[in-house]
Amino acid sequence: MVVKPRFSPSPLRRRRGSLAHKAGLEAEKLAEDYIHHQGFTILARRYRTAYGEIDLLAADDDYLLAIEVKQRTTLGEARYAVSTRQSQRLLRAFQLVIETHPEWQRENTRVDVIIIDIAGEIDHIRDALRLT
Repeated sequence: MVVKPRFSPSPLRRRRGSLAHKAGLEAEKLAEDYIHHQGFTILARRYRTAYGEIDLLAADDDYLLAIEVKQRTTLGEARYAVSTRQSQRLLRAFQLVIETHPEWQRENTRVDVIIIDIAGEIDHIRDALRLT
């Protein structure tokens, strides 16, 4: 068996990753402000489960929302940013949240995707994914 040495990413790659991380955090903050303005209370940010992370959990009197935030150069480009695998993980994570947090349960649940382009334009896709 040949073991390949592990190298750390190049400085350029680390910088790009750092910039993408920062842009993602800024997009999540914009999405949070947007959702709050829509009348929802933020319950959790970057909520981690065994199945993956939910960017935002929010609720009003009727709905509990799991929100995936995507930031891309254009809104059109971002529409295709949630893969099938990521969708499945997000749905499993949300189901776990519902089962383990009775205090957050509402009559209705929804998985939304909020897309943000580099200009800060927001597209809110309600009920983007369905729990079965």
